[in-house]
Amino acid sequence: MIKNANQLEVIIIGGSIGGLITANLLRKLGVNVEIFEKSADDLATRGAGIGTHEELFEVLDLIDITIDQSIGIPITGRQCLDHLGNKIAYYDAPRTMSVWSRLYHPLKEKFPASQYHFDMNLKCIEQNGNAVTALFTNGEKFSADILIGADGFRSTVRSIMMPETQPTYAGYVGWRGMINEWEMPKDLHQSMFDHYFFCLPEGEIMLCFPVPGKNNSINPGERAYNFVWYHPVEEHHELPNICTDINGKYHSISIPPPLIRPDVINEMRKIAKTKMAPQMARITELASAPFFQPIYDLKSTNVVNNRVALLGDAAFVARPHTGMGVTKAALDARKLYEALAQNESVAGALKQYQTQCCLFGKLAVERGQWCGIHLEAQTKVPRELRTPEQLMHAPPLDLMREHGAKICDIPGLKKLA
Repeated sequence: MIKNANQLEVIIIGGSIGGLITANLLRKLGVNVEIFEKSADDLATRGAGIGTHEELFEVLDLIDITIDQSIGIPITGRQCLDHLGNKIAYYDAPRTMSVWSRLYHPLKEKFPASQYHFDMNLKCIEQNGNAVTALFTNGEKFSADILIGADGFRSTVRSIMMPETQPTYAGYVGWRGMINEWEMPKDLHQSMFDHYFFCLPEGEIMLCFPVPGKNNSINPGERAYNFVWYHPVEEHHELPNICTDINGKYHSISIPPPLIRPDVINEMRKIAKTKMAPQMARITELASAPFFQPIYDLKSTNVVNNRVALLGDAAFVARPHTGMGVTKAALDARKLYEALAQNESVAGALKQYQTQCCLFGKLAVERGQWCGIHLEAQTKVPRELRTPEQLMHAPPLDLMREHGAKICDIPGLKKLA
């Protein structure tokens, strides 16, 4: 273990789930941790539906986060609907579906409030060998032995320390939305609510599944139903158009959900009616505040620069088909925790973390690219030049099996998790 771990100072930039898991793990080693979050308010109301993995639960167990039935909604299997709404395939795949806030709350409660700082926008980073200093736009600065960038896909830490690492647009967006269970029409609730559905028009994927509702409730009548729709959008004309907000401002990476223009949402619903199973098109109509996220790949060559380390989506972004965004951040946090526990020096620990994080992250990104190859091809490869995989990735049963597969069922990732 690092010598005098209780004297080690760590700064974490980013107070979301990845940052909180890291902070709580490092505190178990006796490390002194401070979190700096750029948002001015609590993050508890943010996020959407997520899948879970056993590996995530194992990491949460390390920091004594209770995992019980309240963690989410159990699903026994997956069903595929054709464009007429008929069931055409079923795959037995038990999984628990949760929401981002269900994990954020207990992690935030476990970390000392006095060491979690809101409204702190990172300006620059200075290093002088054995120390690193974070300077913020409000004039404050803090020094530590290690600085961890857990500030997500649009990482300020990465842009400062590894500016050569840039995201690549995958060629499609992910539309998301939720409906409160009590707002679902009875016929739709009876036919869909307790199930995980896929619909697979050519070049598209739509998923629907139940998740905890308001206040993370899993009580019948208080839950929610979530949809995710991966829809091709051309990069140079269509994407800039839908990323231009209600005030005419263009958002280059992603657009804040409240600023999405009504005509963009209406067009999304119109397309859903023409392509999706009728039941799933109704879900898009009923969702009160649907939003979209452009899908990107991000693969870092290095995640360590002297005393600065990247973690989670700041380091690698795998497309959401892997279903492991939160789990990957948790596994990165555990790798860092174990590296500090297994090495006597900070340099040795960060060298070990660099190797392990890059191996897993690279394979996770490639897994996501493979799962989305037929979606990407829609806007990047002329139809006559597409391979069979690019035309349609796999039969419905195979696609349901691979989409969001358990890490333990993916040989390359299993041994690195």
